[in-house]
Amino acid sequence: MRLGFQHTYAALPSRFYAPVTPTPVRDPQLVVFNTPLAAELGLAAGPAEAAALFSGNQLPEDANPISMAYAGHQFGVFVPRLGDGRAILLGELEDRHGVLRDIQLKGAGLTPFSRSGDGRAVIGPMLREYLVSEAMHAFGIPTTRSLAIVTTGEPVYREQPLPGAILTRVAASHVRVGTFQYFAARADQDALRALLDYVIGRHYPEAREADSPALALLQEVTQRQLVLVSQWMLLGFIHGVMNTDNMAISGETIDYGPCAFMDQYDPRTVFSSIDRNGRYAYTNQPAIAQWNLARLAESLLPLIHSDSERAIELARGVLDPFIAQFDARILAGMCRKIGLASPADGDSALIRALLTTMQHSQADFTLTFRLLARVAEEPAEESELRKLFPEASGIDAWLRDWHERVARDPQSSADRASRMRAANPAFIPRNHRVESALRAAESGNYSLFHRLVAVLSHPYDEQPAMADLAKPPEPAERVLQTFCGT
Repeated sequence: MRLGFQHTYAALPSRFYAPVTPTPVRDPQLVVFNTPLAAELGLAAGPAEAAALFSGNQLPEDANPISMAYAGHQFGVFVPRLGDGRAILLGELEDRHGVLRDIQLKGAGLTPFSRSGDGRAVIGPMLREYLVSEAMHAFGIPTTRSLAIVTTGEPVYREQPLPGAILTRVAASHVRVGTFQYFAARADQDALRALLDYVIGRHYPEAREADSPALALLQEVTQRQLVLVSQWMLLGFIHGVMNTDNMAISGETIDYGPCAFMDQYDPRTVFSSIDRNGRYAYTNQPAIAQWNLARLAESLLPLIHSDSERAIELARGVLDPFIAQFDARILAGMCRKIGLASPADGDSALIRALLTTMQHSQADFTLTFRLLARVAEEPAEESELRKLFPEASGIDAWLRDWHERVARDPQSSADRASRMRAANPAFIPRNHRVESALRAAESGNYSLFHRLVAVLSHPYDEQPAMADLAKPPEPAERVLQTFCGT
């Protein structure tokens, strides 16, 4: 079997990766296969063939499996050698748009970068990545995709034995900030130049014509991350582990470990069980993105300019405006969420007042904005919105201010409501529903998982038959911690 794999990354010098073969599994069974994504990649396979392929048991003859080397700052601490400890890149396929996409098996066995790990993955976190990454794609947010999940028929030992699984991940590429750090830490200038040329050729070809291609790359990556993280924030998404090895140079969301969407609005929200100090809390994500980009800039300094002081000055010119630019994007995005065509004087204060009221009232982030879209079209719906807020919360005063502002906005009520619905999903991967689906899957019941996949493929649409999946958790159902599964 040949799939048409290309191997542009494997054509780089051998110190960029390690050749590795997936470890065969006992009884691969296909759990889910992303047929639309497979069609984009020109793939077709029956269940048995897909199970064999996406478990790594029977590789195409044109596969060239490797694990990529990279470093990274993990919770602010630099680790000079990380790499793919449980992921194996089979190669790249050209999609129907002519774009190369990495095809990677996650949980396919030991690699030279596994350190003390077992190279395996358990079913729950793989299902979480599938659900959330495909939801992000449906939200219109750049993301890696999930092509398939195969159970292995073998237990994986964490706190207790759990069913093993392998996820097939599709990405624009798997080059990370940590990939540049890996070679910068070794003062390997030749490798840095080769990596720079590779990334520019694959993702940013226009940067090749710049006076300083490295600076142009930094500018492009910075802008993509600015857009990406602002999109996360506008939907209440918390990545959970924004280490530099989890920031993709392509600008895609990558590595869905202990990620989650906020239910009750609180900017300090943390879900990751290992983020004990709140480094990657919701409100910290913009500053962490800037911090990560500064680590990329450090790695690129020798390539930005031969004079180190001038290189630093040029890099700072890119990074210093980040937070102001980010705030401007958030203001524009929040204006869309509350139904305003464009920002005007006083809108920042109006938005802050709503968020403060939501925080004090522990109002649901997603539902507040979705119900406000109903109010924009039918004022009588205010009673439903008020149910999210206790008496004397200040929501009535805020609504009066909002109505006054909306009256000055040049949109019809119908257009405003339509645009608000396009900015505010009806459905998100609710944490309590996701956790319920993962627990059921550990016992072989995938019905809730498949319901979530279906509803999240059209998250902005009203889907009355799925209305229960839009509801926030009851107090006893709230999920306070998530886990990455390693």
